Amino acid sequence: MNKHKIAKTLTLITLLLVTSGMTQAQNLDTDFLPKLMATKTEQFKDILDNADKYRVQILYTQIDRDKKNRPTFKSYGFRINNSEYFYPASTVKFPASVMALEKINKLNIKGLTKETPMFTGAEYERHTPVAKDSTAENGLPSVAHYIKKILMVSDNDAFNRLYEFLGQEAFNETLHRKGYEQSRIYHRLQVGMNPEQNRRTNPIQFKEDDKVLYEQPMVISEKNYASPTPILIGKGYMKGDSLVKEPYAFTDKNFFPLLEQQGILKSVLFPEAVPAKQRFQLTDSDYRFLYKYMSQTPTESTYPKYEAPDFYSTYCKFLMYGSHKDDVVNPNIRIFNKVGDAYGFLLDNAYIVDFSTGVEFMLTTVLLCNNDEVFNDDHYDYETVGFPFMKNLGQLIYNYESTRPRKFKADLSKFKVSYDK
Repeated sequence: MNKHKIAKTLTLITLLLVTSGMTQAQNLDTDFLPKLMATKTEQFKDILDNADKYRVQILYTQIDRDKKNRPTFKSYGFRINNSEYFYPASTVKFPASVMALEKINKLNIKGLTKETPMFTGAEYERHTPVAKDSTAENGLPSVAHYIKKILMVSDNDAFNRLYEFLGQEAFNETLHRKGYEQSRIYHRLQVGMNPEQNRRTNPIQFKEDDKVLYEQPMVISEKNYASPTPILIGKGYMKGDSLVKEPYAFTDKNFFPLLEQQGILKSVLFPEAVPAKQRFQLTDSDYRFLYKYMSQTPTESTYPKYEAPDFYSTYCKFLMYGSHKDDVVNPNIRIFNKVGDAYGFLLDNAYIVDFSTGVEFMLTTVLLCNNDEVFNDDHYDYETVGFPFMKNLGQLIYNYESTRPRKFKADLSKFKVSYDK
C-alpha cells in the first residue's frame, strides 16, 4: 500500500472513531418513542411539545432471547444527541465503581481485594484523609463498601474516594480506550474543587493487619479534559446571594452522554454481547457484587444501615417510581440502575426486569427541570416535571414490554441474588 493510500486509510479510521457516537445515534429508530408517548397525552404532551426546552433524551433498548437464552438488542431513541450537553450528576459514579473493581484485578497483588481496607491520605490543598468508616461492619473503608454506598444511595464522598483511587487521567483514558470516547469525567462531586485540585488525587494505601499491600502516591493528571468549546446554558445563575444575568458555564463540568451510559450498563450486564475492547476485567464475583447492589434497595441493607424516613424501598429508582415513598413495590420487579440529579438535570440509567414474566429492557433518560432557566438557586422542577416524567416513562415502557410478543421467555436467573447485608 502506498503512502497516499495509507494516509487516506488512517484519515478514514480517525473519522470513523470521532463520529462513531454520532453514527450510532443516527442509526436509532426515532419514530417509535414519540408515537408511544403520544398514546398518553395527559402524561407526555408537555414534554413532547417542549422537548428542546427540557433537553430531554431517551434511549430504550428491547432485548430478545433465542432458544439458548442469548440476547439480541434493538434500540430506539428520542432526541439522542452526543453534542447536546447535559450535566450527568451522579451517573458518573457507575463507571467509577466498575473501573475501581477492574483496577483491583489488574493490580493482581496477592491478598488485595475489593474488601481490603483502603486508607486515603492528604497531600494537596483541599485534600481530606479517610481512616475509618462507621457504616462498615468492620469500621473500615474499602472499595467494596464505597461501591455499596454509591449504588444504593448515591453517596458523593464514596465516589470521590474511588475517583482518587483511579486518578483523573487514568479514569478518562481507560474509558476512551474502551470506546467510550465522548465521556469527560474529571472532577469530584459536591466539594467544589478547582481544576488544579481535581487534577491531583490523594495518596492511598491498602493495608491488611498493618501490612501495606499496595501504596499509591498523589497522582497528577497531565491532560486537560475540559470542553474545548464553551458550554453556556440558561438565562442566569446565583452567585452567593446575587443573581448573575448570564448563562451558566458548564465548560469545566463532567460529561457522560446517554449512548455511553447505556453502553457501559450493557457491558456490565451482558459482557458477552459487546466487543471485547468494551468489556471490563471483572471476575464472576465482581459481576454478582454489582448486580446485587445495583438492584438492592437501601431498606434491605444492614451494612450500611439506611432507615426511614430518609430512605425507603423506592429510593433512587426514578424510572417506575419517581420520588413516591409510599408506592407499592412489585416484588417480582428489580431495577439495576444508577440515577443522578443536579443543576436541574434528572437522569436514570436502568435495566428493568420482571422475574415472573421474563420482561427485561434497558431505559436511559435525562431531562432538564429548570423552567426559570436560573441555575444554582436550588429551585428546580423535579417534583412537578422530572419525577412524574420518570415514573410515567418507566411504567409506559414496562406496560408495552409486558404485551410485546417474545418467541422465547428469558431465563433471568443470572440476575437473581440474595439481598443480605
